[in-house]
Amino acid sequence: MGDYRLIETPEALEELAQSLRRDRVIGVDTEADSFFHYVDKLCLMQIACKSGIFLVDPLKLKENGGSLEPLAPILANPEVRKIFHAADYDLYVLQRHGGMRVRNIFDTMISAQLLGYPAVGLSALVEQHFGIKLSKDQQRTDWSRRALSPVQLEYAASDVHYLIELASIIEKELRAKKRREWARQEFALLEEKVWPERQFDKQGYLRIKGAKKLSPRSLAVLRELFLVRDKRARHMDKPPFKVLGNGTLLELALNPPQGKRALGKRKGVTDLVLRRHGNEILEGVQRGLDGPEHPPLERRPQGGARRRLDRRGESRLDQLKRWRTVHSKELGMDPGVLCPNAVLEEIAWANPKSLDQLEKVEALRGWRLEAIGKEALAVLARARGAASAGEKPAGRPQAYKPPSKKRAPSRG
Repeated sequence: MGDYRLIETPEALEELAQSLRRDRVIGVDTEADSFFHYVDKLCLMQIACKSGIFLVDPLKLKENGGSLEPLAPILANPEVRKIFHAADYDLYVLQRHGGMRVRNIFDTMISAQLLGYPAVGLSALVEQHFGIKLSKDQQRTDWSRRALSPVQLEYAASDVHYLIELASIIEKELRAKKRREWARQEFALLEEKVWPERQFDKQGYLRIKGAKKLSPRSLAVLRELFLVRDKRARHMDKPPFKVLGNGTLLELALNPPQGKRALGKRKGVTDLVLRRHGNEILEGVQRGLDGPEHPPLERRPQGGARRRLDRRGESRLDQLKRWRTVHSKELGMDPGVLCPNAVLEEIAWANPKSLDQLEKVEALRGWRLEAIGKEALAVLARARGAASAGEKPAGRPQAYKPPSKKRAPSRG
């Protein structure tokens, strides 16, 4: 690509900011170092505008006594549209590490999901619309290391090169399908999202796959190993998974090693891990074995969408899922985009009988209520009627029969 400018000094950034004040639309992307450090940080900010592509280096700016502050008014200006692809993480790093809020967002990935694209990654969309294959070989590179290589800079520039034109194409498709308002609502939610301060979750070991199947003693060992891993990761400024993987933690908890030799034979425990962390790992294992057993896990539900449904509730959920499959095909959307499973579970639990009651279901907002509300209520009404009449045995819901076309609401 080649035609980009690297911004590393406060003077160059101020010049860029002055130029951007004349733009009405810009493309934005960021690069961070979450795969290489315990606490991630913003390492590069890419901006595409009518003047070209600019790669803003916040680490070099800081070295030179500057910051990203000159860009804050532009990102916050609702008169300037900012095009992102998969904006969620970009907004997180801009807010948490740059102290910046963004207004007037357009997200090409969310838009592609609403349009029912089978592949919504940036590379797939660029190839489909422009016939260009974007390189993916720098996705896991360490963006915190300086100096950035020409290959890294080319990769970063390519991520914003097509954003503005891609957004223009996709927005026309949204309008043609009458889904522009759906996208606007999703973008507004992104603008208002606030990320809390990152804190170490001492209960995080319970989210490791397979943890909840462990015995109380093995859980006690897993808890100690989880704490050891975090301590070592924090000390070395590494992501925890680069110290020991979750699978290794689980295996060590299930089959505690006796001594360094046994530890070194375990999958995921390299010679380097053994030298650096072996003693602390073994000490953690011993604390888990010698201390009190882990208390029984609470089986209480974790929110409305995870509450256990009775047999009639499960039947309602099954009917809703069958209906969603049909309806999403008619709309040309992925079923999970139209209505995620968690929202369907809430609807099945609440069993609303009117739109007013349905509106109270958490996460069933705006466009989703419009798109599925009336028909979802009809599905629930049929399920209740069938259950009352005893038309189906418990646990064997009758097949969903879609409503006639003349009764279906407008679907854009």
